[in-house]
Amino acid sequence: MSGHATTPPTTTAEQADLAVLVAEVTGGDELPDDTDPAAVDRCRRRLAELGLWTLGVDEAAGGGGADPALVATALAGLGRRWAALGWASVQAHAAAEALAGDRVGAHAELLAAIHAGDAPVAVIDAASPAVGFAAGRPERVDRIDAAGLPATVLVLGEGGRGWLLPADALAAEEVRRTGLQGARTAAVRVTAPGRVLSLDELDDAALRVRLRLGAAAVAAGLAGAAADAAVGYSTGRSQFGAPLTALPTVRESLLSSSGTAATVLRSVLLPAPPSPWQATALLDAATEAAVDTCARALQAHGGYGYLTEYPVERLLRDAVSLRAACDVATGRRGSAQDLVAVPGAGRGGGGA
Repeated sequence: MSGHATTPPTTTAEQADLAVLVAEVTGGDELPDDTDPAAVDRCRRRLAELGLWTLGVDEAAGGGGADPALVATALAGLGRRWAALGWASVQAHAAAEALAGDRVGAHAELLAAIHAGDAPVAVIDAASPAVGFAAGRPERVDRIDAAGLPATVLVLGEGGRGWLLPADALAAEEVRRTGLQGARTAAVRVTAPGRVLSLDELDDAALRVRLRLGAAAVAAGLAGAAADAAVGYSTGRSQFGAPLTALPTVRESLLSSSGTAATVLRSVLLPAPPSPWQATALLDAATEAAVDTCARALQAHGGYGYLTEYPVERLLRDAVSLRAACDVATGRRGSAQDLVAVPGAGRGGGGA
């Protein structure tokens, strides 16, 4: 079993080249963290310079216009190396799409800054318990992960409604979390309520699909990196005069983890599901698979897995934090309601 066998081949040469490019941009032995915000900003802008930050946004709105499979490849690549930047890119995609179309004129400056990587942005569901309202408008958000501060916040409501919270109308206080180094996780509160902008005619369903599929791709990257790390360690580590992979139980565990990682990656490379509840189901499965695969990888390393010299402890922390950051629980509750409202969905209808 080779050290790269857990990574399934990419579908096209373009996807393979893109995966290499993402790895090069986020290369290096040490990733910037929250104590080095300038380095996080530089990497975010570098991704934007290369057209990767909002790769999937329509060209007419200033994005790269890439197809969903290519975008998923880029996000999975970021997930493998730097999950915080992957999740921040997903949110930049959603925010740019929300401000596109007829809103380009009104928000042209902000939209251009998002595409350039100059304006960190967070997108959150109004149904999340992290969002507090006053007088019908958001007044606080207890958690954002925008990979930069100050950050603009887009709150997605229902029925096409939303709110834009400008960065300079917010006070932010950084908060701790388990993983996602460089996410600049913060709680924000509105200091200038009159500057909160109400948005209407948003395609909130499509934006939620964008967020959930993107987060699932980042999770797929995390799972793939963990599975590869487990194979590499087990192949190179000897016990009783033979590599660990000589043990049938070890091989079976590696096969299970590698198969899970490959399945999750393949699922996010497929065409986008047509409904939010299907995207939620994929995200739910992807984040759980990422946590499980990362935990298995740490176990495969034995006690060494807890050392920072090995990547698996970071990958597991990232997987746990990603699951919290993309708020799977809120999406699950809302999508469960949507599911029973879809004719025939409970009988296998509403197919992908």
